[in-house]
Amino acid sequence: MTDNPGSLGRPKARTRWLPLWTALPLCALAGALAGGAYGKLKAPEYTATSYVVAVPTEKADPATALGFAQAYGRVATQLAVLGNAQVQAGVPVAELRRSVRAATSPDAPMVAVSATSHRAARAASIANAVSRALTIDANRTQDNTHVQLLQFSRATTPAAPSSASPRLTTLVGASAGGLLGGLGLLARPRRRVPAAADGAPVSVPGPAPAADLKR
Repeated sequence: MTDNPGSLGRPKARTRWLPLWTALPLCALAGALAGGAYGKLKAPEYTATSYVVAVPTEKADPATALGFAQAYGRVATQLAVLGNAQVQAGVPVAELRRSVRAATSPDAPMVAVSATSHRAARAASIANAVSRALTIDANRTQDNTHVQLLQFSRATTPAAPSSASPRLTTLVGASAGGLLGGLGLLARPRRRVPAAADGAPVSVPGPAPAADLKR
């Protein structure tokens, strides 16, 4: 088998690879594109919050009201309260359980009922319906607890979404992409030092000493 005469003296083509550090900006760019697309395609979410306050009667003290406020915050998302709120909210209990959250304060006898929805008006309607159902349910036992639950502030229709904006998701995606690219560079296999036949590392001769050059 004879060689091609035209290939004699022609240097072999070498594949040029990009430097390893270019993985960082490329991964950051890919993460930014993915984060921006997620922020654009995902439907915005709105959050509305309603507040109720526990007030002690003549037979109770503020400490008792504070303790019952903590308890009411735990039962606000239970099925008994959500079942009564679904009629006024106009949504099934399953959606209420996904969208409603309750929070309390260790210093104030207040319960914050928050609802999240893709529609701003529905978020406010759900929060008000759950807080009203919680108030009615708690006041049924007022003669025993000596604590009355009152609505402190109604939820209003939010003017802006509470979900992350496309700009924020783009920044988060770029940061995550750059981080993954950096971890990939750190975890890449290292080049091994060539070894001699006896297993010892090959020593690369360095520059000759100045004294040897003068001889």
